[in-house]
Amino acid sequence: MNIPMATVGLSLILALGAAAPAAAAGRSGARSLLAQANTGAVVHGHGTAFRGPRGAAGMHGRRTVADGQGNAATASAGAWRGPHGGAAARAGETNRSADGSWQHQSGFAARDAAGDSISSHGSASGDGQGHASFTRQTHANGSRGSYTGSTTGASGQGLTHTTQLTGASGQSYDGETSISKSGITHTGSCSNAAGQAVSCP
Repeated sequence: MNIPMATVGLSLILALGAAAPAAAAGRSGARSLLAQANTGAVVHGHGTAFRGPRGAAGMHGRRTVADGQGNAATASAGAWRGPHGGAAARAGETNRSADGSWQHQSGFAARDAAGDSISSHGSASGDGQGHASFTRQTHANGSRGSYTGSTTGASGQGLTHTTQLTGASGQSYDGETSISKSGITHTGSCSNAAGQAVSCP
C-alpha cells in the first residue's frame, strides 16, 4: 500500500499557510495529531513560522501519515529569508511500505544577496532486503565560476562521482571518480577558455 504523497504535501502546505499570518509578531506554530484506535492509523503534523529584524523570516512544516499496517509517509518543507537578502528553501519526502521497501527524495536551493547560488536534489530507494541505490546532483554558480556534480551508487556496485568546474575566465575541469570493491579509479581533464586541452594544475 502506498500512501499518496499528494495528500501529505497538500496538508503540509495548509499547515504552513495557517502559520504564516501570525508570523508577523515573532514566532508562531501549529501542531495536530489524529489517531484512529480501531486501525492504528496516525496522522501527525506541525508548522512553525517566524519573522525577525531587518526582514528575516522563515517557515517550516512536517506531515506524517501511518496506516497502522506498516505503511508510512512523511514530508517536510521549509523556506527562509535572511536579513541581508539571502534566501534558502528545502523539501523532502520519504515513503516506507509494509514489506520493508522505502523511497526518499529531497532537495534544497539557496542564494545570497549577490546572486551566488547553490541547489541540490537527490533520491534513494531500498527493497527492504538489503539492496539500495541513490543519486544526487548539485549545482553551484557564482562570481568565481560554476560547479556541477553528480553522485550515484548502488549496493554491490560502489559509487561514481562526476565533477564539472568552470572558472570565471572560462577555464574548465571535468573529472570522474569511481569506487568499487575493485578499488578506486579517477580520470580528469582540463581545458582553457578556448576549449583547448591543457595540463591540469
